[in-house]
Amino acid sequence: MRYRILSFVAAGLILTGCAGQSSPTASPERDKAPEPPTMSQSDDLCGAEQVHRYVGTSYTETLGDTLEQESGAGTIRVKRPGMAYTLEYRADRLDVSVNEENVIQTIQCG
Repeated sequence: MRYRILSFVAAGLILTGCAGQSSPTASPERDKAPEPPTMSQSDDLCGAEQVHRYVGTSYTETLGDTLEQESGAGTIRVKRPGMAYTLEYRADRLDVSVNEENVIQTIQCG
């Protein structure tokens, strides 16, 4: 009987300790997506600003060649949804992000 009472007391203390913790509440500031960094002329080593007008157009391999030529980028990388890619940053690489419909969403150095 004595052990039964002690186990109830121990369980109650454990539950009381957990009840005092609260989960973080949603904050509009914390949940807001970070603003993309602004690019200065010296940061635009891949020429992303020169081809930014193609955002919103459908990506094709031919357009990829055009983007690489017009931007002067050392290389181009197309980032598709669900695709794995390295996180290394290369200032001379043009990163082109497309959506599920293959429409260009962003063009930036990376």
